[in-house]
Amino acid sequence: MVLCFPQGFVYSVLPRLFRRFFHFRVILMSWTHYFKIFIALVVIVNPVGAVPVFLSVTDGQNATQRSLTARLTGISVACVLVIACLTGESILKFFGINLASFRVGGGLLIMLMAIHMMQAKTSPSRQTPEEVREAEDRESVAVVPLAIPLLSGPGAITTAILYADREHNILGLTILIGSSLLVGLFVWLVLLLADPVSRWLGHTGINIATRLMGLLLAAIAVEFITQGIAVLLPGLA
Repeated sequence: MVLCFPQGFVYSVLPRLFRRFFHFRVILMSWTHYFKIFIALVVIVNPVGAVPVFLSVTDGQNATQRSLTARLTGISVACVLVIACLTGESILKFFGINLASFRVGGGLLIMLMAIHMMQAKTSPSRQTPEEVREAEDRESVAVVPLAIPLLSGPGAITTAILYADREHNILGLTILIGSSLLVGLFVWLVLLLADPVSRWLGHTGINIATRLMGLLLAAIAVEFITQGIAVLLPGLA
């Protein structure tokens, strides 16, 4: 039996179905793009890798003080990322820095951080031994050194600026800012649960998680570098 559809069905219903499917696909691709940005920010902030440092610098604090430190650190990380999203491009323009050059330079910085993470080491761009010793003498460690530069350091700021440059409308920038706020919330939750996370994962588990994040971060760095080179040297694209 052959199914026959009225001509009006073919010319009216089918195009609407295709349009709806295409619209759904565009929305799905958009949300996939923003989920990728959120994951990239989480990877480069790497709150799980910061758990041992957090436990070390808050060793003399009671549970209430440590909870307050975790909350202030999460808020500070979110603020730094949001400020980077909103003002980063303007700062680059003020100093006359080409965005393609910034992509290459930022990609190289992120690659160096990724290499250190794959070796389960803390990159010097995040925190130096001198800063660790200084942190032990501080009464408040939430903003410095936990939020800056350990979590939202040069690499995280660079990533936020580069992703913000891709957003050419208010909706995209708003979603990016929302992603930054979610990263701050995630940092707060991880640090709030630092003790059980440390016991559950252990030193080896944290190192494994850090190495996996370093591998993802290396892929993000390569993406930034190739995008910058494609603009600077279009003949190689």
